[in-house]
Amino acid sequence: MRKLFFLVTVLICGAAKNTYSQTPSFITDSLDSYIQQGLKDWNLPGLAIAIIKDGKVVVMKGYGVKNITTKEPVDENTLFMIASNSKLFTASSLAQLEYDGKLKLDDKITKYYPDYRVYDPNTTALVTIRDMLSHHLGTGTFQGDFTFWDANLTRGEIINKMQLLKPKQNFRQSYGYCNSCFLTAGEIIPKVTGKPWEVYVYDSIIEPLGMENTHTLGANMGEMPGAATPYTTVFTGKLMELPYDRVDNLAPAGAIVSCVKDISKWLTMQLDSGRYMGKQILPWPVLRRTRDLNTIISSRKQTGFPIHYIGYGLGVFQCDYAGRQVFWHTGGAFGFVTNTCFVPEENLAIAIFTNNDNQDFYEDLRYQILDAYLGVKYVNRSKAELGDFMEGEKKTIANTQKLQSRVKGATPPLPAANYAGTYTNELYGPITITADKNDLSIKFQGHANLTAKVQYMDNDEWLMTYSNAAFGIFPLKFKTDGSKVTSVDIKANDFVEFDPYTFTKQ
Repeated sequence: MRKLFFLVTVLICGAAKNTYSQTPSFITDSLDSYIQQGLKDWNLPGLAIAIIKDGKVVVMKGYGVKNITTKEPVDENTLFMIASNSKLFTASSLAQLEYDGKLKLDDKITKYYPDYRVYDPNTTALVTIRDMLSHHLGTGTFQGDFTFWDANLTRGEIINKMQLLKPKQNFRQSYGYCNSCFLTAGEIIPKVTGKPWEVYVYDSIIEPLGMENTHTLGANMGEMPGAATPYTTVFTGKLMELPYDRVDNLAPAGAIVSCVKDISKWLTMQLDSGRYMGKQILPWPVLRRTRDLNTIISSRKQTGFPIHYIGYGLGVFQCDYAGRQVFWHTGGAFGFVTNTCFVPEENLAIAIFTNNDNQDFYEDLRYQILDAYLGVKYVNRSKAELGDFMEGEKKTIANTQKLQSRVKGATPPLPAANYAGTYTNELYGPITITADKNDLSIKFQGHANLTAKVQYMDNDEWLMTYSNAAFGIFPLKFKTDGSKVTSVDIKANDFVEFDPYTFTKQ
């Protein structure tokens, strides 16, 4: 799932005409050292990788550690939250149900949920399953996710709240990556099968493929044997352990937990027209349906890359590169970023799973492997990207430290008690602010364990530090009318949602 511009860190992918008849020397001679250097450069605890070529596993192994304290090594069975790489499982399931005559992807959502509403009534009357699987709703990328991600809300409550998402773009004319849309589409599965999404996906895909170490729900990931520990370095530059995400309420958009050994089976099936080990798991027309281009993301040549289009099918991205069609998706959850990629014309697939969400190496490595197999001139992609990334990180860390240095115990302009109370946002719901001397604390009622410490800096500005480091550290400013506090704008990490929320004091 999460997330997509971390998910599609940069909207580029690699492929070119294959001039090799055997495994490239980069894979045999340099891959290990390249990855080991990448772990150091990008402050990355662990990584698991699988490469499939011509129906055979060329590479399947782990690097680094699951947990920086226990030092237990990553291997091919180490579990990672694959997040939005779950989306193709959802889209494939719905395409299968269409193939079976149980539904049509162009069915209206209101056929299955008569009371379903989105912000615009005209869109409500028109929006289809395929629109949901193609990110066509017109909302902005990640819009609503601060309300939905790791939230206490049920799936039904999230779907109901979508009517409050005011579109930023035009319906069916714009691309806006939407997790709640995939949830809505996935929740049609129980309507036509009688099985919850997680059961149907397991029964129809996971089990037939023999993915014995894959879970369609991740709420208890911390208790799963072999699970990697999630980390981030955002805002501080230091590895910080994070709590495991609880996103089963968004499961069709990104709840699957898996390992590269299992995902290699899924990718091998993608390369063999739906077959695995001689058994037809999904019919070829089902796979083809997911790969048909539904959404244009870009139709302009990408600077520095021979790419002329980037688009989205159903649960999978695609692009051209030197005449080859490449399909991929990335996934971002707190502490985990992953990618999967397959190039049918070259019979090549790649999976890379990592447990630090604040790095681009998981994508740089994918491009490097594609370049090696597809005859693209060698450029060390990790080194090429690292400089700009580190420069951006230095600025972020310096800005955070500057904000923290402004906390000197100064007295706020109004008594702390004036800021205390219940605040509400129409979409999110209530938060509670309490005072302790000159400091404040925020309890986010929509999240089970999310709080924030709020300390006064100066010039009417406060510093808000979330209890979950992945949400971030931000300045905030209360709006006042004389001695009365009226509202406050609250921001979360862009990894969650780009825009701030206005909470009005009750």
